[in-house]
Amino acid sequence: MVVTFNVTDGEQGDWAVLQVSGELDLVTSPVLRQRVHDVVADGRHRLVLDLSEVWFCDSSGVGVLIATRRLLRSCQGSLRLILPAEGAAEGSHVNRVLGALGVRRLFDVHPDVPSAVDGDSRPLSA
Repeated sequence: MVVTFNVTDGEQGDWAVLQVSGELDLVTSPVLRQRVHDVVADGRHRLVLDLSEVWFCDSSGVGVLIATRRLLRSCQGSLRLILPAEGAAEGSHVNRVLGALGVRRLFDVHPDVPSAVDGDSRPLSA
């Protein structure tokens, strides 16, 4: 079985942007965790995780998101998630998982990268 998962680095202004696609699960979540640690080790403490192309997320993926939030808060950084309401058949799978687990409100969620890196932008309500 081939696991389809990819993390692409980018930057928008003073924000590091990680574009995540595929399945975020027990097998792939350590890859994302390592990429987040690499970004922070590079001294970049403002991070956008674009999860708009993630079609599956299990509890290990949610664990990485919560750990990323904790890590960035510990160094006075910021984390923003891209979880579009549209796109997948019934909206973002990650958004539904976070909502079902009751942790969606912990995250600063935006519909796209431009709004996430815009200083005047308001996050989407939980």
